[in-house]
Amino acid sequence: MTDGVGIVVADDHPLFRGGVIKSLEEHGGFDVLAGVGTADEAISATERHLPDLALLDISMPGSGLSAAAEIGRRFPAVATVMLTVSESDDDLFAALKAGARGYVLKGVDSTELARVLLIIAGGGSYVSPALAARVLTAMQSTDALSHQALSEGLSEREETILRLVSRGLSNKEVGRELDLQEKTVKHYMTNILQKLNVRNRVEAAIRARDLGL
Repeated sequence: MTDGVGIVVADDHPLFRGGVIKSLEEHGGFDVLAGVGTADEAISATERHLPDLALLDISMPGSGLSAAAEIGRRFPAVATVMLTVSESDDDLFAALKAGARGYVLKGVDSTELARVLLIIAGGGSYVSPALAARVLTAMQSTDALSHQALSEGLSEREETILRLVSRGLSNKEVGRELDLQEKTVKHYMTNILQKLNVRNRVEAAIRARDLGL
């Protein structure tokens, strides 16, 4: 048993899956609890091990998107991260809708992947830079609500926390910045997500930029 970030890795290509597992183990800071090849196996492994992260391939049998949605519904404390070759807008937005906290393209190197996963394990979110602009554009073009209508629902403290989250800070880092307990920041974030009617921190950060916060 280690003190690393517990993770389940799900990809139907054994060589690629094995490479990811090896790179995480060599990097350190991770405890790879299972390596599986289908959506059903990913859900079962998550239920068995209750990891901090579930790293999912979109195109594996059973669909990584379906696995992300089911894991989010049954095990909300587990952060789901998509690791995929797909740059499709449909896949990206479906992943965010399913509650994924990260969307990472497979061209990423092992050091960057480890960095991103540690950010997400710490309460942050991530979308590959090549795709992030599309998310912002889509949110701006489809959101007809005004700055005032959205921001009126947030307290001054909630707006401050949302600004910090939009800069990529984790709950722990926000807590240090504002001299708050991490669990208090988590409570605020729950309220912020509900008030903005968004599913995760990525969407909240995008909405914050849209609001000019």
